[in-house]
Amino acid sequence: MSDMMKDCEATIGRLIDKQTTAFVSSVDLDGFPNTKAMLSPRKRIGIQTFYFTTNTSSMRAAQYRENPKACIYFCDKRYFRGVMLIGTAEILEDTKSREMIWREGDTMYYPEGVTDPDYCVLKITVTKGRYYSNFHSETFAVPAVKPITPE
Repeated sequence: MSDMMKDCEATIGRLIDKQTTAFVSSVDLDGFPNTKAMLSPRKRIGIQTFYFTTNTSSMRAAQYRENPKACIYFCDKRYFRGVMLIGTAEILEDTKSREMIWREGDTMYYPEGVTDPDYCVLKITVTKGRYYSNFHSETFAVPAVKPITPE
């Protein structure tokens, strides 16, 4: 990874971490984009992988199951800059994934707790993005995260 990409990744990471809202897009059955505001991701690995909580029964989960194309947009309104991240989505319902991002207080949304059948994890893996700042946009590739192998 080049030094420029590392700086880019750090800059974009800081922008993401300061936002409380993410705009997440899926594709409906007619091929049209559908965008929704969501709480910021519960976990991220660099700018490559993002984990959100969502409802198993949601329209968004059904759309991602049908067509995994996904987009996330983070906007810093104060400095009028933003980043669009494009990739693919997965709906994860395994125990390990659910426990990884579960937080105290989530029972407000999922009364049955971490095993609530309507609780799942939305994982978005990013392959490219576009960053906007100072009246300029730049497209960039996002390198895949190398899997961590136990020693």
